Amino acid sequence: MDSHGQDEQRVVWAVVGSGIGPLMLAATREGLVNVVFHATDTVRERALERLASRLGTEPVEDLDSPLLAEAIQQVQAYFEGERHDFDLPLDWSLISGFNRQVLRELATGVPYGTVVGYGDLAGRVGQPGGAQAVGAAMGANPLPVVVPCHRVVESDGGLGGFGGGLETKRKLLALEGVLPEPLF
Repeated sequence: MDSHGQDEQRVVWAVVGSGIGPLMLAATREGLVNVVFHATDTVRERALERLASRLGTEPVEDLDSPLLAEAIQQVQAYFEGERHDFDLPLDWSLISGFNRQVLRELATGVPYGTVVGYGDLAGRVGQPGGAQAVGAAMGANPLPVVVPCHRVVESDGGLGGFGGGLETKRKLLALEGVLPEPLF
């Protein structure tokens, strides 16, 4: 509690290694709030500045945080091929409206090892013809990997875009058995 008797918002973060490079995970008391690809120093600093601005508090690095411990364990198990879905509380406060609706559908309705088209996902949330809006929602996803935007592809089978880069998307889809492993 702060001096006014209010629960102070606490944001903790840690960087974990993964099969696609370092990931920054951030959590609030509500749950995992952000996953950031390629969490090098520069990328991480920008992400922390955005979190501080959006959530109104300075994120604190805490590798031993109980808020992050389960998320770290589940992410590591996913990349080791031991976990096919995530069972984590999620803090959706960084996304709202249509984007949140699309991401919630994606999180619950597109299982490991499958893909969905942008247009199909738009139809699932009652917006047929909203493929471009779904693409924008994927680009705004604050919880990639855990909310699997890498599973959304073009209707013609193309990969589409990806905030973590197309090579990262290919690796995630290969991990899930959707694409073959790269030869080299």
